[in-house]
Amino acid sequence: MNAKTVTALVLGGVISLITLVVVIVLPSSEDPCADEPTAPVPVLPDTSDAPWAARASASATPSSAQTRDQTSPTPSAADIPAAGTNPGVTATPSLAAGIAPIRRTWPLPAGSFTVSDPFGARDGGHLGVDLAAPDGTPEFAVADGVVVAAGPASGFGNWIVIDSVDVNGRSFSAVYGHEWASGVHVRVGQRVRAGQQVGTVGSAGESSGPHLHFEIVPGGRLTGGHQIDPLPWLDGAATPNAAGASPYSTNPLCSRGFGTAGGALADGKVPPELEIWYRRAGSLCPEISPSVLAAQGRQESGFRRGLTSPAGAQGLAQFLPSTAHATDPDDGRPYLLDADGSGQASLWDDGDAIIAQGRYMCSIAHQVEGWIGEGKVHGDVVPLTLAAYNAGEGAVLASGGMPNQVAAHYSETRPYVANILAMEAQYRAPGSMGRFEPGHGSAGADVLAAAQQWMGTPYVWGGGGPQGPTGGGLDGPGLTSAAVFAASSGAKTLPQTAEQQWEAGVEVPIRGAQPGDLVFSRFSLRGPSEVGIYAGNGRMIRSADPSGVSAAPVPGDARLRRVL
Repeated sequence: MNAKTVTALVLGGVISLITLVVVIVLPSSEDPCADEPTAPVPVLPDTSDAPWAARASASATPSSAQTRDQTSPTPSAADIPAAGTNPGVTATPSLAAGIAPIRRTWPLPAGSFTVSDPFGARDGGHLGVDLAAPDGTPEFAVADGVVVAAGPASGFGNWIVIDSVDVNGRSFSAVYGHEWASGVHVRVGQRVRAGQQVGTVGSAGESSGPHLHFEIVPGGRLTGGHQIDPLPWLDGAATPNAAGASPYSTNPLCSRGFGTAGGALADGKVPPELEIWYRRAGSLCPEISPSVLAAQGRQESGFRRGLTSPAGAQGLAQFLPSTAHATDPDDGRPYLLDADGSGQASLWDDGDAIIAQGRYMCSIAHQVEGWIGEGKVHGDVVPLTLAAYNAGEGAVLASGGMPNQVAAHYSETRPYVANILAMEAQYRAPGSMGRFEPGHGSAGADVLAAAQQWMGTPYVWGGGGPQGPTGGGLDGPGLTSAAVFAASSGAKTLPQTAEQQWEAGVEVPIRGAQPGDLVFSRFSLRGPSEVGIYAGNGRMIRSADPSGVSAAPVPGDARLRRVL
C-alpha cells in the first residue's frame, strides 16, 4: 500500500465521519427535545370537586338556558356520526382516562349540519372547517381528553379547547369556536370522554350566523401546533407527528404544558429553569394564566433570586413570609408548599415560590369573583386580583374595585397593575387565546386581520393594549396596539396613546397606503388624537364611541405611518 492509497483511505474516512455527523448528529441537535424519552402518560386528576369550582364566577355557572341544554335528552349513539379510528395499536394510554383506546366521534349530531366553509378557504387563512347548524345544537368531544381552555377568546367570542393523545401516542387539540357564553358547558381542567356534550352551537364573535368553527391541531393549540383539515382526520386519517417537544418528556425543560392551561406560555420568554414552574402555576385555576404570572414575576423581581424588599418581601414572587405561610381557603393548606420536593418549603426555591404565587393569585381571584357576583366590586377579575396582590384584598373591597383610598394606590398599585397587563402579552404564546395567528401574506395584512377579529367589540375609553380588550372593550390606541402586537407575534409593542404611536415607524404618503398602515387624524400641536388601521379602498378599522370597533371612511386630514 503506497502513500497515495493511505492518504486516500484516511481522507475517505474523514469525509465519511463528517457525513455521519452532518446526517445523524446535526438534525437531532436542532431540537434537543425532539428525541426525548417520554414518561408514561399520566392520569390527570379529576378536578370536578376542586375547591375553586365551588367558588367559580357567575359566568361559569350554568344559566337557565344552559341548564335546559344540559338536562335535555342526550342524543343517542346513533345520532352522533361514527368516525374512524387511527390504524395501529388501540390500547395506547389516554390522556384523560389512563389505559383506554381513544375513539373518534363527530363534533355535531348526524344530519344536523352542513359544511359552510372548508379548511383553507379565504386564501388559506381559514384554519378550520365551519359547520353550520341551528343555534343550540349540541357539540360533542371528538375524543377522550382534558379541557385546557373554555370561555372568552378573541375572534371566536367563546371557545373550547380539548387536548388529547391518539392511539399512536400523538398529541392533538380539538378546537370549538363561536359558542355563546351560556353554550360553554365545560371548564378548564375537566376530563371529557368521546361523545360527551361539551357545548352548544352559537354565533358569538366574528360570526355571520350560528355555526361551529372546528379545528384539529396536531401538537396542541396552546403549544405551538399547526392545524390540519379536520374532515379527513374525522374520517380516520392518522394524526401527523407533532414537531417539537413530546407532551410527556422526562426532561422538565422540554415540557410545554400540553394537557394543561400552562401551554399558553410563550417559549423562551422566561429563564429556562423557571419555565416549567410558570406553566404548572398557570394551570392551577382557569382565572390566572401562566403569562400573567410570568409578567407579574418580571414586575416583582425581574426573575432575580435572593431579593428582600424594604418591607420584608422575599424571593422571586416577593412574598411576605407571613402571607406565604397563611392558610389558603381553597384547600386549607399554606400557600407555600414544598413544590419541588426538596424536603422543605422555602420562598428561596424557584418552584416553591412560583407555585405559592399561583396559589395565592388563584385564591384572590376566587374571592374577587365572589365580590363581583355580589355587586360589591366592579371591574375585571385579573386586574383586581393583581391589585389585591399588591395592596391587599381589603383595599379592593373598600374601594369597590381598583384601589383608590390612599395616595399609594395611585402611585404604586395602579401602575403595578398597568405594567403587568402591558407586559402580559409578551409572555403569552401567539394565538393561544383565540383565533388570530400571523401568516396572512404580509405584515400589514396580519395587522389588518388581527384588528378585524375584534369587529363589534364595544368602545371603552382607555380600554385595550397588547393583551387585547380590557374592561370589556377597546379605544382607538388600544385597538392598534393589540393588532400590531398580535401581528408581530409579540415583537412590537406600541405606546398607549395616539400621540405616542405617531412616533413609531415611518410616515407613508396617502398614495402609497397599504392595508395595515396606521391612520392618524385630528391633529393638534401635541399630535393626533385618533388612530385606526387602513383597510384599503379609502376605508379603515377604528374603535370609536358609540359604534365600537367598526369600518369607517378614512378622514380627510389623515396621515399614515407603517410600523411593521
